[in-house]
Amino acid sequence: MNKKKGIASLILLLAVTAYFVLFYKDKKLRFIPENADAVVLIDVKNLTRQYLFSLITHPSQWGSKTKGKGSVSLRESGITIPDFLQVFHLKGTGASEWYSVLELKDPQKFIAFLKQQNFASKGKNIFQKDHIFLSIEGGNCIVGTSDSGFGAINKKLFQNSQKNILDADRFIQNTAGSISFLSGQKIHNFSIELKDDEIEIKNNSTPEIVDAIVSKLQQGNHFLEAELNADNIKNYTHFFNINNGDSLQISHFKATADLEQVNDTIISYGYDDNFNEIEKKTYQKIIQPNYIIDFQSPVPEKTWDYFQTKKWMNAQNQFTAIPFQPNDVSRNTAGFVIKSTRNPIQQSPKLEKNYIFIRNSEMLFSSLSTLSKAEKRIISDIDYVFYGNEAQNYWVKVKAKNGKLPLILRW
Repeated sequence: MNKKKGIASLILLLAVTAYFVLFYKDKKLRFIPENADAVVLIDVKNLTRQYLFSLITHPSQWGSKTKGKGSVSLRESGITIPDFLQVFHLKGTGASEWYSVLELKDPQKFIAFLKQQNFASKGKNIFQKDHIFLSIEGGNCIVGTSDSGFGAINKKLFQNSQKNILDADRFIQNTAGSISFLSGQKIHNFSIELKDDEIEIKNNSTPEIVDAIVSKLQQGNHFLEAELNADNIKNYTHFFNINNGDSLQISHFKATADLEQVNDTIISYGYDDNFNEIEKKTYQKIIQPNYIIDFQSPVPEKTWDYFQTKKWMNAQNQFTAIPFQPNDVSRNTAGFVIKSTRNPIQQSPKLEKNYIFIRNSEMLFSSLSTLSKAEKRIISDIDYVFYGNEAQNYWVKVKAKNGKLPLILRW
């Protein structure tokens, strides 16, 4: 009898421990400033459960990841692993500027970890490696893709007596993550779901619409296909801090692009042994897009005049806002068309939907020389990226290539 009681007590203890380790979460969000206009939440315990389940069902991965000699894992680095990783964007800053705050159990241990990871000190407890910046403020660390917001974040979160504490249930509901857009008291939530071979961001549960569009797009072979209406064009221009969405007066956008490897000639000048100036030519292979872009406008004359006012057109009738020339701009009754002239392509058929579809390409991968090995490995594993919109329904899908392992074990 005592033995049975002991086993029952052990099972109960393990169950309670598992609950607190894998399920119980502190839902108070303490590190989102009031001037944030977008928030990404990552449910760490949800991902932990997914990881453990995937690991259990794939025995080939047991013990496959080992630490290097003398290396320190993130859990041993001196930080407190949060229940929810809180990533935010500050109103009025660039689209690529995102921040997060981590609590530190041992700041000195964390600084030693940063040095081991080759972060360079910029003074005043600020560190940088590539495009990642960190600022240590007492028992907290601000992480960002820029350091320009560190001062404002420090004042809002650590020097303000009134704490802005939010509830996670307002942003996320039983998914691996969420992305939310804040406008006053309104919060527009999009779930983030991690599946075996794809990541989905959406605000609805109707995958049939996405599947139908993607199925049609996969019948082609273009690197990029896109079609957007006026509302989507305004959303994109506002998101990227381009205040021209209304002035452009574009009602429809359609684009198709392919990639091509071409020889690029580099001309330089030097001197021979007699100090005569000589021309030197060298050649390199670069990746260039061939494209066709169709803009439609209810008032094409005003749109054309606006582009000329912005000096996006040169004397050779080229659209210079695109960094890939040469191209040619032609006008029609509905708007105008921009075509690359080196190797013209045909516009893909209209679907009368809102979408952006980018298919992975070996040529794209080979041109990303500035990325780390880990970043290159992840990008090479992607099959396509899709954005879609219908009425108030939005989707973003990152589809990976079919593999033997789920994404959580691959990436």
